[in-house]
Amino acid sequence: MNKNSRQYTWSALKKQSASQKNNKKQSIQKLIKPAIYVGIAILVLFAGMSCVSFIYASIFTQKTKAIAPPKEKMKSEIDARPSITDNEIKDILGEQNFLNSTQKKFTITFKNQPYEVVTSLNISLQQFLNKKLNRVKKLGRGKPQRIAIIVMDPGSGKIISMTGFDQLYPDSNPCFKSDYPAASIFKIITAAAAVEELDFTPYTPLYFNGSKYTLYKRQLRDVKNKYTTKISFKNAFAESVNPVFGKIGQNRLGNTILGNYSDKFEFNKDIVSELMLEPSRLEFTGNPYQLAEIGCGFNHTTTISPVFGAMISSTIINNGKRVVPSIVEKIVDSQNNIIYDKNNIMLTGTISPETASIIQSMMQTTIKTGTAKKTFRGYNRDKILSKLVIGGKTGSIYNKEHTIKYDWFTGFAKTKENSINGNNNTIALSIVVGHGDYIGTRACEYSKMIIKEYYKNI
Repeated sequence: MNKNSRQYTWSALKKQSASQKNNKKQSIQKLIKPAIYVGIAILVLFAGMSCVSFIYASIFTQKTKAIAPPKEKMKSEIDARPSITDNEIKDILGEQNFLNSTQKKFTITFKNQPYEVVTSLNISLQQFLNKKLNRVKKLGRGKPQRIAIIVMDPGSGKIISMTGFDQLYPDSNPCFKSDYPAASIFKIITAAAAVEELDFTPYTPLYFNGSKYTLYKRQLRDVKNKYTTKISFKNAFAESVNPVFGKIGQNRLGNTILGNYSDKFEFNKDIVSELMLEPSRLEFTGNPYQLAEIGCGFNHTTTISPVFGAMISSTIINNGKRVVPSIVEKIVDSQNNIIYDKNNIMLTGTISPETASIIQSMMQTTIKTGTAKKTFRGYNRDKILSKLVIGGKTGSIYNKEHTIKYDWFTGFAKTKENSINGNNNTIALSIVVGHGDYIGTRACEYSKMIIKEYYKNI
């Protein structure tokens, strides 16, 4: 290869190298420019989104301010809204006689404002009982002087039926009055005390002399002879044997324990409720024989209301928990604001669930083999009653003047299954009938017809 050839080649290579460098630079520039454009586009996009977000936030904030007033304004509006206190509820409803009501709702006026009151009444059951009592009112022979019927939901204390009448005081509500002698209904409290304080079981053997339904001082002696009758605790309860419960009250429990359990069941206390209920009464004189009278209910100084009787049975079927009776579920103003909403109040500490279970079984014995056996005879073959668990306690006593015979039934009914379509299926009942010269339909018979009516669709 000659010199010129080498120079040509070298020059060519040099030019080629310069050309390649130039081409490489142009390629890099071609790559950088789009990247710069993309970066600028992304920055513009983010900036645009930030502006939109800011504008949207501003609009939303303005909207929120327009919709939601300042806290001070909301508070003033709440303060200005009509409200009713518990005391005002009682004052207002004191004039309302819920007895024999056929309306689930009604309107009242308070401070010149209309309010709708929604009750817990079962109108179908109300109408059924009203028809029964209207026929009873027309009777000559067998018409009672007074009658009061309460049906309660034991889980909430809500009254689902309240019916009755008083011939002497036709404008009063006999269900709220507490001047009825408790009679053997008090045996429920004595029995609960005996189970918890004396470790009684349904099969604890007990003894008595003389008649089941008398209470002489000689019957309170702890003696056993050829005339002595042996009986189990559950049968003494079911058959309402006065000497047995008289001895338990006087010789075993005494003033302190009986007083303690009467307090637990709310004797001599104002019941916290919107209802105008009179306190049930019990007094101790310190006389030993009076303790026997209290223990078995054979006196006129222990008095209860029919609502209180339902509370006692509710406590037993509610596993020892005590509820407050009520009939108003809620009150609504003209703007549909709920200004009163009844909260179910469950109180504990009355008796233990184990004690309540024992008393439940003893109350069932009352229906099967005790004082209510005649009324409920054949219940296990009845198409409705055979599907239920039923318990109760009866009681009867004349007033001091011996002009009215008071006849009691308090108890419960529930389906053998836990629920019907998920609904509560247990009721507590309390019925007292003040018979005049002739004995008409007894409290136990009313309880049976109520139970059959209430559970007719099971």
